[in-house]
Amino acid sequence: MDVNSGRKINRPELDTISHFFNLGKTLALVLFGMLLAVGLAGGCSGTVGSTQGTNPPQQTHSISGTLTPAADGSGATVTLSGASTGTQTADSSGNYTFTGLAPGNYAITPSKAGFAFNPTSQSVTLSNADVTAVNFTAAAQQAHTATLSWVASTSVVTGYYVYRGTVDGGPYILLNSSPVTGLTYTDTTVQTGQTYYYVTTSVDSNGNQSSFSNQVQAIIP
Repeated sequence: MDVNSGRKINRPELDTISHFFNLGKTLALVLFGMLLAVGLAGGCSGTVGSTQGTNPPQQTHSISGTLTPAADGSGATVTLSGASTGTQTADSSGNYTFTGLAPGNYAITPSKAGFAFNPTSQSVTLSNADVTAVNFTAAAQQAHTATLSWVASTSVVTGYYVYRGTVDGGPYILLNSSPVTGLTYTDTTVQTGQTYYYVTTSVDSNGNQSSFSNQVQAIIP
């Protein structure tokens, strides 16, 4: 339509143009609504993603203690068993520490050659805090021996073998690699609190051994 022509527009033409403009507005509203829905849907997706949580790291704790006196506990091996395992060496003051432990049940056991510990082991339960003062007392073990003696064989022999077992009636293990020529033998490898059972055999010049002698028992305090 030429605005400058001055031509009067008939009513039907205005109706047609008016209808066209209304349709355009309707389409624009529909498109705007669709875009708004898409925008809201995208916003919801982003919001949900941002609220996803992560599990907090599990807290860990420690178990520590002291082996006294320090001179005896120093250098002892301390063994951890249970929910996890490990070993520590007590420092010059007898102290030890196990770190990074998850909650659970554990046992602490110290050991050192020539020493006994009281108590021999302790149980520890870790929950929400460190556990301290899991202490032990060390004591030097007294050296023990068991000395055996027997009656000489009536046969001609070159010596005797000594056998030891930890079960009444055997089995036994041989203690001396070469025959004992005398009538006594001292076992220096016995341990405190153990019970041992001994037998002997006689051996001739050809290496033939007799049957076992009668059994004797030794209880080590």
